[in-house]
Amino acid sequence: MKKRTLATLVVLALVVGIFAACGGGGTAPAPAAPTTPAAPDAPADGGEAASGDQIFRAAFITQAMSNESQAFSWREFQRLAPEFGFEMSVFAGENEPAVEFDGVLTAIANGYDAVFVNPSSIEGIIPALQQARDAGLVVGMFSSVLPDEHRGVMDFFVGSDDFLGGVQAGEFVSAHFPDGANFVEVGGQAGHSAANDRHSGFQEGIADNIVMLDSQFAPTGWNTHEALAIMEDFIVRFGDEIDIVWCHWDNGASGVIDALQNAGMTDVFVIGVDGNRTGYAQVRAGTQALSVGQSFTNMATESLRNARIILEGGTVPVDNWIPLDMVTLDSIDSFVEPDW
Repeated sequence: MKKRTLATLVVLALVVGIFAACGGGGTAPAPAAPTTPAAPDAPADGGEAASGDQIFRAAFITQAMSNESQAFSWREFQRLAPEFGFEMSVFAGENEPAVEFDGVLTAIANGYDAVFVNPSSIEGIIPALQQARDAGLVVGMFSSVLPDEHRGVMDFFVGSDDFLGGVQAGEFVSAHFPDGANFVEVGGQAGHSAANDRHSGFQEGIADNIVMLDSQFAPTGWNTHEALAIMEDFIVRFGDEIDIVWCHWDNGASGVIDALQNAGMTDVFVIGVDGNRTGYAQVRAGTQALSVGQSFTNMATESLRNARIILEGGTVPVDNWIPLDMVTLDSIDSFVEPDW
């Protein structure tokens, strides 16, 4: 089995999609006004916003509220912000990079102290992040990693190691199929860094006798219907040759499962990534063998903590990797049930 040292986990593929607003003459369209919660929930774990301490302002710049993981992350930012002395706003681009770009510029213009950024275009957001750093804002990358040559535009990264998650999933199926098996891959959003890392990590983790029949990525996003269509194509082409489906996200695995059940294929080993309520439900139902789980609660907590430390003159690690959970029918009761 192939292995990598931890140092290699930071090698990442660039995400395509530089948009015109990044150029010298482009003007990005104005985003919707940021949303600021009127009354956030009480802090987690009994924490309290320190009375008399300075309250900082931060913005969550993210891809889309239609992405459940991002909507959940935003709720967690609102819930946890008082514990760390922050007021939070959000700019959701709905997968429009120019809106995310302009959200960063608006945060700069309005005197925000920090931005937490999970963009739909890594390359597209970099010039805005550089402007934020130049203006003195703390820049935290949330669940999205910058390429090595651009890491200077951020203060820190917090997120799951998608490459390692893929490795863990590959090792899991290799142990489950010691005599070998065939798999197809239903990839996440084409060109997205998480999808690229989950793909390459799985390739790294599998044994030589785990053979890929084909791999396709969702063309427009992390879309369940696209996952179903990809799986239907695989079923037509490969049928009973398929032993394993490596799907990059749990909601996509729902489409995979529907396609398999419609074809009467009930013994295929389905793997998903996210650890959301859909993945947990499918693991409990026995239709999904494994959910490789992320903790967006821990990501939001670490982002807020790191930003507060920096704003108060301290230092934090640049890379903050949040461990992944291997959720199976045997282990599921040892984890906190997700609500996203």
